[in-house]
Amino acid sequence: MKQSSTHHPAKRKTFADLPLSPELLLATEEMGFETLTPIQEKAIPTLLEGKDLIGIAQTGTGKTAAFSTPLIERLIKTRPDAYVPKTMRALILAPTRELARQIADAIRSLTAHVSFRTTLVHGGTSAKPQIKAINRGVDVVVATPGRLLELFESDDLWLGKVEYFVLDEADRMLDMGFIRDIRKIASQLPKKKQTLLFSATMPKPVEKLANGLLTDPVRVQIAKAATTADKVEQHILMVAKDRKRSLLDHLLKDDVYSKVLVFVRTKHGANRLRTFLDKRGISVAAIHGDKAQNTRQKALEGLRTGDVRVLVATDVAARGIDIDDISHVINYDLPEDPDNYVHRIGRTARAGARGISLSFCTPDQKPLLKTIEKITRQRISIQKDHPFQP
Repeated sequence: MKQSSTHHPAKRKTFADLPLSPELLLATEEMGFETLTPIQEKAIPTLLEGKDLIGIAQTGTGKTAAFSTPLIERLIKTRPDAYVPKTMRALILAPTRELARQIADAIRSLTAHVSFRTTLVHGGTSAKPQIKAINRGVDVVVATPGRLLELFESDDLWLGKVEYFVLDEADRMLDMGFIRDIRKIASQLPKKKQTLLFSATMPKPVEKLANGLLTDPVRVQIAKAATTADKVEQHILMVAKDRKRSLLDHLLKDDVYSKVLVFVRTKHGANRLRTFLDKRGISVAAIHGDKAQNTRQKALEGLRTGDVRVLVATDVAARGIDIDDISHVINYDLPEDPDNYVHRIGRTARAGARGISLSFCTPDQKPLLKTIEKITRQRISIQKDHPFQP
């Protein structure tokens, strides 16, 4: 496996320095993209050359633009005379609807000045408009694995024309049990294609998946695997299990908690906590796997605009939340999978801002806390100045 070279003859610092079409450059300018982030600086030139790539990078590092910009550039340079019905030229797989939507939105913004067809395919909403769009033939399909397989198995799409295959947040996909679906999808793709795999962490199953899918990939690593966002100030609050609600209520009395994301372990826990906070007069919404897509979108939009102060979420919803100014992430329940700790707290301190994460830890969870500290390679300070000590 080749390592990306750190010696470039001319160091590229901005999008304007990249060999991109004027229309694409104009779109990056309109989106406020200027200086390249480290992942963009390392990945874009490699991808423009057509090489396979493994990118190890946390969310919030600019990786969507890192893979979509070169992909769009190559697609618009080699456009065929006509679209082939039921096919796509690029397929991007994401673990959650929110993340798939976020990627599709970014691609639509980047292709504002060229003729380009992007289709979003995910569950929780009618398949009919998705089938109709793909029936015309499209440039890019951004999809969650389950719905894509459904459409493939019902003969509503064909995967034999894919030139570019992107797996985003591969570690999360495996956590969510999509490995079989991914292998099934990959087996239907042409042998000759450019493949990109992005992951925040690189556990053995992801490494194994990458070895089976990619050919002689360049590996680009931004921050060590499972590192937590630099600008997140992290604290642990020890608390008895039956006093967690009281502690959360106590914290939220302070206006400094202006835009808060609260993570819980189960969807029932999310619903119960939402009801509790609602009764306390706090503007709150909840998102989890059972919520319809439009409900999830409405909740996220509420947090974005400030109509919702507290959003209660399960890990299923964690990866697609891309809101710049979340002031606090509160782990009401510590995640059972320590890697999820990294993803959760990465929802704050995005786009160069600072943020705070607070994690409630009950006495019986000390071993779990130790594992999180081991994986993130840092000691997390214990905050003792609250009235609900165990």
